[in-house]
Amino acid sequence: MNDTSQRQLLETFVKLADTLVDDYDVVELLQVLVDACRDLLDTTAAGILLADAKGELEVVASTSEASRLVELMQLSAEAGPCIESFRSGKRVSVPDIEHTDDAWMQFRAASLAHGFRSMDALPLRLRDITIGTLNLLREAPGTAAEEDIVAAQAFADVATIGILHERSVRESSVLSQQLQAALNSRIVIEQAKGVVSHTLGVSIDEAFMLIRQYARSHSMGLSVVAARLVDRSLRL
Repeated sequence: MNDTSQRQLLETFVKLADTLVDDYDVVELLQVLVDACRDLLDTTAAGILLADAKGELEVVASTSEASRLVELMQLSAEAGPCIESFRSGKRVSVPDIEHTDDAWMQFRAASLAHGFRSMDALPLRLRDITIGTLNLLREAPGTAAEEDIVAAQAFADVATIGILHERSVRESSVLSQQLQAALNSRIVIEQAKGVVSHTLGVSIDEAFMLIRQYARSHSMGLSVVAARLVDRSLRL
């Protein structure tokens, strides 16, 4: 990591610290984190998955809203690095996806078909609680640089704190409510992307970009804008 990348990394953490105020938008925070992984680390694509009330992993933020990336991570959540990292609470490194075990056959086939050759899955964990994973996909085979993994785990830790509001996580009921709130927000955002894509005749990626731009330019939460788009009280 060169001096410019290190400076950008520090600037990102400063930005995240400024974001973690009382009324911040969790999904937007997670989006900033995965975008930072893509832009600052040796990573082609990144995504965050959270566990729902049943312990099943769902995509809540990714560097691309294209269905191929979302579907790939969902496959990994069923049998792949994501679910292994979630269950173990540890990093799962896959330096060459092509040579993974047949138990991950569907994940392997989808990864190679979409041009991904290596991956790291990092746990979103606070003490003995693992709530999801941060997943880094790369186009080339090989092991990630250790400094990139250290930075990515720091991002994962920030994401965990952002979701759990660390000071208030004392009881499992609070944890469940906070995780469900983040997942519910993502569902509304998915619906809003569809509305904007259909209304303006743009791709899902472009629709998401327009929603984020509107939220930022009007100092509104991403989830709030999405909800208003879905109930038709707002039009872009």
